[in-house]
Amino acid sequence: MPKEKVVVTGASGIIAGVLLPALRERYDLTLLDTRAHNRDGEEVEGVEIVDLLDRDRDRYRHFFSGADAVVHCAYYRIHDQGDDVYFASELENLQLTYNVYQVAWEERLRRVVAASTNHAADFYENYALDGAAPMVTPDQNASDNWYGWGKIAFEQIGQVFASGVTHGGRPLENVQIRIGGPRETDVAAAPLGDLRRMRRALAVYISQRDMAQLFIKSIETADIRDALGVPFQIFYGISANPHAIWSIANARGVIGYAPQDNSEERFSDLIQAHMKAAGVS
Repeated sequence: MPKEKVVVTGASGIIAGVLLPALRERYDLTLLDTRAHNRDGEEVEGVEIVDLLDRDRDRYRHFFSGADAVVHCAYYRIHDQGDDVYFASELENLQLTYNVYQVAWEERLRRVVAASTNHAADFYENYALDGAAPMVTPDQNASDNWYGWGKIAFEQIGQVFASGVTHGGRPLENVQIRIGGPRETDVAAAPLGDLRRMRRALAVYISQRDMAQLFIKSIETADIRDALGVPFQIFYGISANPHAIWSIANARGVIGYAPQDNSEERFSDLIQAHMKAAGVS
């Protein structure tokens, strides 16, 4: 049986780097980025150099032609330039996202699975960490920073395409994954004895194999329609963390996400060190 053809945007980035080992085994990949090397300076095999900010979609249409799905990880960012430039860079990112979705729709791809972020609900995070608000669910959208605001808009572009209303009634199926912390270093990086920072790091953790499972099931599950019949979902990308403040109930129910790892087991020694430093037995 032939492999599904999947386009990966932002293929030299951090998120794609976590996913690529599993995706390479399973799919026929087309890898797109503006650079051929990752942040460590290592060459990413097979990357095609392309500028997806270019509004002339005919320049890169051939990369999408005949594909089944897109894993959209590309992100345009300018660092440390102040609010005005940061806001402007988010607008550019939204244009990039629109370009990817539009060419995917034009080329009749089935689905986009997009790398969003837990920061799309940053407004609620501190309240949840302090116990002043319940667990954050995927239908909550509010941020207190431009990055989170941009990702809310990023997700809503996907909702427009999934509805099909602006595209002649033909939807582009869409999954937005609000990725947590795909790193093994966050708990250790928290100041020793800072239990709040430790809890946040434990809450956000997602292992490499859990993230791969979540994306693969988001690509392959046949029916992702919501309660209104729209093929659009937002899932939180975390492992089965006992300290979680974000809900993965809908990911479990819709696509059968079954995370194999949890941060409390993975970082048990570090948890004990933090608690000892904080004077908690």
